[in-house]
Amino acid sequence: MRKRRISSEQTETLKKVMRYLKRYWFYLTLSIVLAAVTVASTLYIPLLTGDAVDCIVGAGKVDFAGVFAVLKRMGAVIGVTALAQWGMNICNNKLTYQIVRDIRNEAFARLEILPLKYMDSHASGEIVSRIIADVDQFADGLLMGFTQLFTGVITILGTLGFMLSVNVGITLVVLLVTPVSWLAASFIAKRTFQMFRLQSEARGQQTALIDEMIGNQKVVQAFGHEKEAMEQFDEINDRLQKYSLRAIFFSSTTNPTTRFVNSLVYTGVGITGALLALGGGLTVGQLTCFLSYANQYTKPFNEISGVVTELQNAVACAGRIFELIEETPQTPEPADAKVLSGVEGRVELQDVSFSYDSSRKLIEDLNLSVRPGQRIAIVGPTGCGKTTVINLLMRFYDVNEGRIMVEGEDIRDLTRKSLRAAYGMVLQETWLRSGTIRENILIGKPDATEEEVLEAARLSHAHSFIRRLPQGYDTVIGEDGGGLSQGQKQLLCITRLMLCRPPMLILDEATSSIDTRTEMKIQNAFARLMEGRTSFIVAHRLSTIREADVILVMRDGRIVEQGDHASLLEKNGFYARLYNSQFEG
Repeated sequence: MRKRRISSEQTETLKKVMRYLKRYWFYLTLSIVLAAVTVASTLYIPLLTGDAVDCIVGAGKVDFAGVFAVLKRMGAVIGVTALAQWGMNICNNKLTYQIVRDIRNEAFARLEILPLKYMDSHASGEIVSRIIADVDQFADGLLMGFTQLFTGVITILGTLGFMLSVNVGITLVVLLVTPVSWLAASFIAKRTFQMFRLQSEARGQQTALIDEMIGNQKVVQAFGHEKEAMEQFDEINDRLQKYSLRAIFFSSTTNPTTRFVNSLVYTGVGITGALLALGGGLTVGQLTCFLSYANQYTKPFNEISGVVTELQNAVACAGRIFELIEETPQTPEPADAKVLSGVEGRVELQDVSFSYDSSRKLIEDLNLSVRPGQRIAIVGPTGCGKTTVINLLMRFYDVNEGRIMVEGEDIRDLTRKSLRAAYGMVLQETWLRSGTIRENILIGKPDATEEEVLEAARLSHAHSFIRRLPQGYDTVIGEDGGGLSQGQKQLLCITRLMLCRPPMLILDEATSSIDTRTEMKIQNAFARLMEGRTSFIVAHRLSTIREADVILVMRDGRIVEQGDHASLLEKNGFYARLYNSQFEG
């Protein structure tokens, strides 16, 4: 049953590869034609060699004119073979790398529209491994497969044709032994695919671990996790070694096996031909020709069996790529999706229920009505669903039940781009890309003027530290703001918000990495920015949200208390306990 499933998996993967091949039928057709020319020219050489041998009858009986004429024809044929082979290699390269380009484009395009739950459940290094390493392995196998497979198959068919034209009896001897070679190669190939698939998966896990350890090196060292990380790496590395050795061992037995069978073919041709030559049924030149054809005939079997390793690996890697390409994308926007415009900041959550895992409930029957310009603070213990509410407002996740309305429209009926453009967002986790400080700020508003950028930086109190950098706003920073402190990164993200000034704001621990003195100044800037704008503020430091119009106190996915700071303290309930716990002692 398992073997049948693996075989079916290979067949399905090959069908998908063929769909890409159809796009470049011209290069495929030209490659096959040039392969046929190459093989025909190569197979014509032994006939010419046999003619040359027959021109040398014995001592003093050499037909030099005939030999020279044959050599001229040989030179011309060799020239044609070289040109055809050169053209075929160009076609195969074009074919392979255009298919690889298409697959990578489709994989990356799918990555852009996959739901966040896919990213949450797959390590980033494993995804990178599929798009980079697996596609490279697939390209290597495909290129070698095209080069060897086309010429190999045509050589086998062409050689049989030429041998039949010389002697039918000896050709039958060759044909009788051939199936043994095919059966041996097929038997081994079926057992190598699973090993190559496991090898590819282990390689993806290894890339994911390395990516995670490099990205979190400070945390690993701070908590003394080096030994555990090494043990985890060794375990994955040992599995990769085991699968790789098994895959290579099984596949490496293919070539010696087929060579042994092919040696039997050559031996059978030599003995049968020698007996016929002694009886006058063959000339010495024809026997030479036949022995040459026996070599030509068996050579593709050796080459194809050598390619089997690469092809098995390529198919296994292609299967992992297609899994990514065929992943279910995020819920598509309806054809008549509306563009959100004229946003005043009216938001409603009606009977909203949501959970990341269907077996574990998180948010149930959440109701909220926000008027334009209100400042809504969301507080509660870790894991109560604060950030989840933000994810639902931005439609990073869709609600399981109920609906979220913005300006009276269900957000599922709006385009995601227009919905997200209505929010300005600063998270505790910063995101900066490789480039200059100015380029990172302009992400919020690409067409902003220099004066607007400077004004936004002053409002966020980032201007002073930016001026102290070696090239100021033209200073180049690395991926994720390499070289900057966490507080400086967060100031740059706040600067983006100050620059684009959207109609609604989301601040999720926006000042968590900033010193108290600077935070007070930024809070004043935020207060001015929030005037007339609907704002959602997630905070653990409750002292920062005392001025909020409405404070939502969440617990286990539900709003347990609601009101302003003073009224909630008067109730002496859950919020009061949270607030007072931060000032005990």
